Amino acid sequence: MATGAGAAGVLWGCRAAPHRTAPHRAVPSPPLPYRASPRCRAPQILRRTPGGRPLRPRAQETPRPEEAAAPLPPQGDRKMKQLSVLPQQCILLMTCLLMALEAVPIDIDKTKVKGEGHVEGEKVESPDTGLYYDEYLRQVIDVLETDKHFREKLQTADIEEIKSGKLSRELDLVSHHVRTRLDELKRQEVARLRMLIKAKMDSIQDTGIDHQALLKQFEHLNHQNPDTFEPKDLDMLIKAATSDLENYDKTRHEEFKKYEMMKEHERREYLKTLDEEKRQREESKFEEMKKKHGDHPKVHHPGSKDQLKEVWEEADGLDPNEFDPKTFFKLHDVNNDGFLDEQELEALFTKELEKVYDPKNEEDDMVEMEEERLRMREHVMNEVDINKDRLVTLEEFLRATEKKEFLEPDSWETLDQQQLFTEEELKEFESHISQQEDELRKKAEDLQKQKEELQRQHDQLQAQKQELQQVVKQMEQKKLQQGNPPAGPAGELKFQPPGEHKVGDAPKHPVGGDQPLPPGHVQEPAARTDQVHP
Repeated sequence: MATGAGAAGVLWGCRAAPHRTAPHRAVPSPPLPYRASPRCRAPQILRRTPGGRPLRPRAQETPRPEEAAAPLPPQGDRKMKQLSVLPQQCILLMTCLLMALEAVPIDIDKTKVKGEGHVEGEKVESPDTGLYYDEYLRQVIDVLETDKHFREKLQTADIEEIKSGKLSRELDLVSHHVRTRLDELKRQEVARLRMLIKAKMDSIQDTGIDHQALLKQFEHLNHQNPDTFEPKDLDMLIKAATSDLENYDKTRHEEFKKYEMMKEHERREYLKTLDEEKRQREESKFEEMKKKHGDHPKVHHPGSKDQLKEVWEEADGLDPNEFDPKTFFKLHDVNNDGFLDEQELEALFTKELEKVYDPKNEEDDMVEMEEERLRMREHVMNEVDINKDRLVTLEEFLRATEKKEFLEPDSWETLDQQQLFTEEELKEFESHISQQEDELRKKAEDLQKQKEELQRQHDQLQAQKQELQQVVKQMEQKKLQQGNPPAGPAGELKFQPPGEHKVGDAPKHPVGGDQPLPPGHVQEPAARTDQVHP
């Protein structure tokens, strides 16, 4: 039977983010005490009695004979003396401050310092699950945690009750404003997924759509009811998150294997382009780097006593002879929730990984380092996590320290000591790569043909446009030659209606011309040039 928070680990999706490590927990230290020098104290201090009350000023005392006999210096000399003492006091004060800043800190036993407890109501940020609906999952969790009844049921539920859907039926008892908020979250998620499907369909166009693959995105909610959040939605969300998280590590291993095969494929293809001398040189360099990478200190078995004691000594700065598993657990429970999640476990392997991988070295691959971290975490989880809720309780941790494997573990083989793939798998991978390259080459050829066809059509349209422009130009020239008014800029005809000729545009006939007159008309005498016509 798992505890409530352990069961919540599956619902909450507690697992380490890809390629991300948790920061090491720093134990809080109290303010550093130091003893100030008497010369650093203020010149005027109230003298107090043991009870804390200030002493009354002493009555005026009779000066001693030797003091009374001593002559007082002149007033000017006393002022000069005060001015000369002031810089000395400033220098003395600065010296005291520097001494206090450079004081050696007092060593504090971290095992006796109580860590800062988890503040009530403080929200602990959980690690990224890596799921494509991670934000929706987090928002649903946050809303459900606001309901007191549901939170109490979750704390008393075990992992089987959560997976079976018994906890989902408690959704009918939550408050109205919680259900309203959940409905709103579901509508937003459905709208987001619809946009993703539309974008994918637009990119695929008419080349074929796998509708089942598109509908798979809705496995974490009931898409047939996109408006309200029902118990079925919570049940589907829990099952989808559980299944995806269980298959996440397997998917990462497969991707890493493809990554390594691609590296080897590219290396062999590069060697084919070299002559014999350069090829032998590259092969020698590759073997030398491989040997250099394998030359590293011994890597302790993950989760063993030697490995944890090394973290205890080097990371925590504690005496290895005083190793205590219970104190170790509390030191590395970063969020003080009483569990070690996958992210907190992966942070424990940093010291071991630094023995093998260095980002400054050419022969060390950081992708391989993250795969090594994932393998270490999986191994510890399989050995320690009894109820398989992806969380390690204090009880499980202490029980694991009592096993024989904790004290006398087997040697740990790193990735460079293992065969990651076979030649048959590499040939199959290269065949798949060759097939993909052929498909891409065919698509590139089709796109090139489409481009050429579009260019040809563009050239034809340009030629037709030029022909039309020449025809229009020839027609305008013919109209000008035939005396027809040319067209204006806007296509209007440039002509004057009858009887509206401008002055000077009327045809002039000379007097006495040989143009015949109509019958019955008498030629009028020519008008005088000095007359003004209306």
